[in-house]
Amino acid sequence: NRVVGRDDVQAPAAEEYAFTTLGAKSVYILHDKTAYGQGVAEFFRAAAEEDGLEVVAFEGTEEQANFDAIVTPVVATQPDVVFFAGIYNQAGVFFKQARDAGYEGTFLGTDGMDSSDLADIAGDALTTGGGMYYTTVAGPASAYPAAAQFAADYEAKFGAAPEAYAAQAYDSMNVCLTAIKAAAEAAGGIPTRLQVAEAIRQVNIEGLTGNISFDEIGDLPTAQYFIIKVNATAAADWGTNEIIEVLEVASPGKGE
Repeated sequence: NRVVGRDDVQAPAAEEYAFTTLGAKSVYILHDKTAYGQGVAEFFRAAAEEDGLEVVAFEGTEEQANFDAIVTPVVATQPDVVFFAGIYNQAGVFFKQARDAGYEGTFLGTDGMDSSDLADIAGDALTTGGGMYYTTVAGPASAYPAAAQFAADYEAKFGAAPEAYAAQAYDSMNVCLTAIKAAAEAAGGIPTRLQVAEAIRQVNIEGLTGNISFDEIGDLPTAQYFIIKVNATAAADWGTNEIIEVLEVASPGKGE
């Protein structure tokens, strides 16, 4: 069960934004060779091929420090978009090196980019040239009216705004506690793991991020997907990033 959307929807949403809204004609796809990164990259590539968006290259790398072997063809070909499917700490180094070497297009990623540390690593590489955008299945706490008090309490406690997935983690725990309570009441005592699992599938609550219930495979019946423009060049300014679009997409269901 999950309280957010799916990568097989998120990646095509990123491709659709690049192709339709940004007007991209070419893309260089990179991934970090993990199950997450390569999976997202493959979903993106499939959507690009369907739309006729030229895939200049599809490449995986575990490099963390020196991206010359990738930066060189990126700068030479100047694709409209570089899509990086991976995690911010690796991507940030690449973004900086590519921009410093003369890449002028747009960086695009998914929710692995959603960390304020990305801004400290990449700096103004995120806001120069064609800028940087990312998609995420988990909007910032500020995107949800019901999360306002949570965000205020979090900042008072920790001295910083909630990072990615904070509100969703809160909702996930609420789902678990609600299900445990229901299963215990039904069992008349300590429930089994199976009873709790079955109770989770029956949960229907109003969480910080909206209504939470699950379909037959544990997905939200309808999930939100956010497209965010990065305005920050330092971690302290991560909250200045801008939600460009919010998509509401029904669960693809089984077999997708």
